[in-house]
Amino acid sequence: MTNGWNESASNWITDIGTEGDFGRKFVLDPPMMERVTGKGYRRALDVGCGEGRFCRMLNALGIQAVGIDPTEALIEHAWQQDPTGDYRIGRAEKLEFADSSYDLVISYLSMIDIPDIGKAIAEMTRVLEHGGTLLIANLTSFNTAGQPAGWCADADGQPRFCIDHYIDERVEWVSWRGVRIHTWHRPLSTYMSLLLNQGLELRHFAEPMPIPSADPPRAELHRRVPYFLIMEWQRPVALHLGRTSPT
Repeated sequence: MTNGWNESASNWITDIGTEGDFGRKFVLDPPMMERVTGKGYRRALDVGCGEGRFCRMLNALGIQAVGIDPTEALIEHAWQQDPTGDYRIGRAEKLEFADSSYDLVISYLSMIDIPDIGKAIAEMTRVLEHGGTLLIANLTSFNTAGQPAGWCADADGQPRFCIDHYIDERVEWVSWRGVRIHTWHRPLSTYMSLLLNQGLELRHFAEPMPIPSADPPRAELHRRVPYFLIMEWQRPVALHLGRTSPT
């Protein structure tokens, strides 16, 4: 069964451009860059890198980034934009990397696209160094519980964002500006339980708001119903016999 990405790749590339769409440019990019800048990260894996935009941003910071994505057209575009970069066809559920290969693993709005999220989170943890960081940007579960309808007018003509069947995990077709793809809804408890079960420790949680320069009407929608969350998880290092060693 197709998930729509192959058919939507061209329109996705057009919509994202080089600076990102509204959510990335005005909401997520500033706090995501804050979480990775000046932290000493050396090697990063961007899981679901798409057209490679965030990998290029990481490389500009001096972080050696590898991007994987299952959509060939997106990886080809990433290579075209950054011929010296490292972009590969791959799936989150089966990462072709050795254990503890990266000190930074990133999922930037990709968890909502992954069918087997349990396997994906286990794989992301496996390739992460002890002491390393798993940095996640995701749509909030309140947002995905309101798809595909999203914002609708109520009986008085006022815009309302209605959610339903919050607990029920499901996949929906979501469409905008020529893009039509599968998006998974899962309650926040699903993500949190899977991450905690891997032994990861939550170090940061935020529901970022648009920066001041964002278009006011669009920013107001984000303030009424936060679209995104950011989580930073650390793979712990255990202490044994007075010295530090991996668990």
